[in-house]
Amino acid sequence: METRSVGFLGFGKYIPEKVLTNYDLEKMVDTSNEWIVERTGIKERHIAAPDQATSDLAFNAAQQALVNAGITAEDLDCIIVATVSPDMLFPSTACILQDKLGAKKAAAFDLSAGCSGFVYGSAVASQMIASGLYKYVLVVGAETLSRIMNWKDRNTCVLFGDGAGAAVLGPVEKGYGIQAIELGAEGKGGPSLYMPAGGSRKPASHETVDAAEHYIHMNGTEVFKFAIRIMVRTTNHLLEKTGLTKEDIDLIIPHQANSRIVDSAAKRLKLTPDKIMIDLDKYGNTSGGSIPIAMCEAAEQGRYHKGENVVIVGFGAGLTWASMIIKWQA
Repeated sequence: METRSVGFLGFGKYIPEKVLTNYDLEKMVDTSNEWIVERTGIKERHIAAPDQATSDLAFNAAQQALVNAGITAEDLDCIIVATVSPDMLFPSTACILQDKLGAKKAAAFDLSAGCSGFVYGSAVASQMIASGLYKYVLVVGAETLSRIMNWKDRNTCVLFGDGAGAAVLGPVEKGYGIQAIELGAEGKGGPSLYMPAGGSRKPASHETVDAAEHYIHMNGTEVFKFAIRIMVRTTNHLLEKTGLTKEDIDLIIPHQANSRIVDSAAKRLKLTPDKIMIDLDKYGNTSGGSIPIAMCEAAEQGRYHKGENVVIVGFGAGLTWASMIIKWQA
């Protein structure tokens, strides 16, 4: 049976209303606006309201994506939510979202791959659609990282924000859509970015709470070096798979982690600034939400054109990476 071409049919995003600026952070930890901007490029991030959970952010983004794709929730065959900050350990945030949307026939599950999660989820969705198993799959990257943030740790609290991005994947014109995918992991780097407690290794206890082990812990130097190396390597692998060159890339949408990472990788790939989608100055690092939010903003800005080559590349906890090249269909 011939496989179907698969592409992105519609995007949506949801950004919480509350804004936390670098100047606000100056009053909370020993840092400064100048230091944060110089080291990360981030000027502000958004924080979920006390009554908002990850599924609420995902729901708002998903509704917009469905409208933009021209389908309804009842048309969905599957829902994949990429997150490291689910509503709860179980049931999955995807199942909660399925109920909120009224997507009664959709299968639903969560995927944990850190900041690479949305691309991982899109890769899974693309194979489901290409094989004929499903027609429409909703992939959402959503995070409320503020709930697992140590607001006394200046090395992490300045970086992350809350938000959600969503995309509907489905069949597209033959020859267009996703052209190549690469997924990877370096498990030995797991301790560079992790939350030590809350699972079966270290269940919640007074000791783990007192030791602040239910928050994000990060070795920034190791993650920085990994991110630059892997962003360049995986993009080159995509080009090798498709027979394209760096000059053939029309737009690259990287994980919005740090402007220095993106700039360093872009220089090595010899990409000019006009070919790079950046919005991290407004939202910070939203982990699983990062790439789909940026993809949605690119759509809103009219940056996709038929036949152009768009690269998305993520890297994060695991350590994981994931990349994809898309020949835009519309």
